[in-house]
Amino acid sequence: MVTYRITGGYIPLIQLLKALNWVEHGGEAQAAVSSGSVKCNGEVDYRKRLKVRPGDVVEFSGKQVRVIE
Repeated sequence: MVTYRITGGYIPLIQLLKALNWVEHGGEAQAAVSSGSVKCNGEVDYRKRLKVRPGDVVEFSGKQVRVIE
């Protein structure tokens, strides 16, 4: 599992997927979330604007990241 440092309290899920280069563009990130391919804290989450906060763990395509501040 890797870690990703944020400032400001949260990062939108779509932006996190793009920042990690897990997807190439926003449309791909939105499609991944809409299809149920992304988990946050072990649960599938369909919210594209989900606020990922420090301590959250996001999973996608066999990869995991823990968000830290």
